[in-house]
Amino acid sequence: MKKVIINERTIGLLFKNGKFERVLRAGRYIVSKNSIVEEIDIEKPLKSANATLDTLMENKDIKAMYNLHVVDQNQVLIRYIDGRVRDAFTQGVYALYAGLKNEKIEYVDAQNAMIEGLSAETIRQLPYSMYKFHEVSPYEKGILFVDNKLERVLDGGIYYFWSKRETEVRLVDTRAIVINVTGQEILTQDKVSVRVNLVICIRIKDYVKVITELNDYEEHIRICAQLAVREYVNKYKLDEILENKEKISQHVYEKLKEKEKEFYVEVNEAAVRDIILPGEIRSIMNTILLAEKKAQANVITRREEVASTRSLLNTAKLMDENKTLYKLKELEFLEKICENIDSINLNGGTGILGDLRSLISSNKTE
Repeated sequence: MKKVIINERTIGLLFKNGKFERVLRAGRYIVSKNSIVEEIDIEKPLKSANATLDTLMENKDIKAMYNLHVVDQNQVLIRYIDGRVRDAFTQGVYALYAGLKNEKIEYVDAQNAMIEGLSAETIRQLPYSMYKFHEVSPYEKGILFVDNKLERVLDGGIYYFWSKRETEVRLVDTRAIVINVTGQEILTQDKVSVRVNLVICIRIKDYVKVITELNDYEEHIRICAQLAVREYVNKYKLDEILENKEKISQHVYEKLKEKEKEFYVEVNEAAVRDIILPGEIRSIMNTILLAEKKAQANVITRREEVASTRSLLNTAKLMDENKTLYKLKELEFLEKICENIDSINLNGGTGILGDLRSLISSNKTE
């Protein structure tokens, strides 16, 4: 014989010689050594390692203690205790203890891929293996595919789905999109290799078709822009291209506008960001630019010299015609001389101004 203790909130299943005998409630029991007692948590579905559910449910005590629940493939059974999810069951047959307090049983329709009829808080209490979620930002549209079939367009938010269904959400940005186009090597009409980099601003118009009918709409736009640039550059010489960059932008913009319906977008702008030249061409152009700037500087210098000489000539004529002006100019020079001399020694009684004038006159004579 052996002693067996069955704890509260559990029951014991007594097996003797491999056969289910009876149910043991909480308490202490003495059983034979060849008996097996399997302890079962009443908060969990009835399940035994020694007998099938059908065999157990034939017992009148088990029938009185447990309710049988059948869940089909399009349902999920949720059991709440004290308002919180305790268990969730997918397709199958389950025996649940009938005597739990504050228990609630709910059958949820799981035919659709998206979980409906449950709050987000309740969904997050389900086992992680039962659900998944996709998040769509406020500035995005989500294109929902269920089992690889287009289902619907989702606005911004968090959406929950049953894990048993294959779901995918492809996100499309609803904001203005800037596409940088890196130029390829292109020969101008005079056989100079250049690269033209572009910036294109677009906005998606048809969120579904841009995903379902184009494998990469940005790449389609880049290729179209590159072909438009190549078409333009091949027709003109380098000097003409550099002088009319805005015409390249206009040409690319017009070509893209012709194709925007095919790409399901609206083209708002297309502009040349920069034109990249080979190293030797850049050196030659820098030399030309330097020579032009030096020539311009020389012209400005000569112009200033002529203006200065003309001004001096006009001043000389005025002083020759007006003796008072001449004397004022003389005093001005005397002032400048005195600013650069620490001391002056004068002899005689002609006065300081007369002596200075005599000194300057003598220097002129010498």
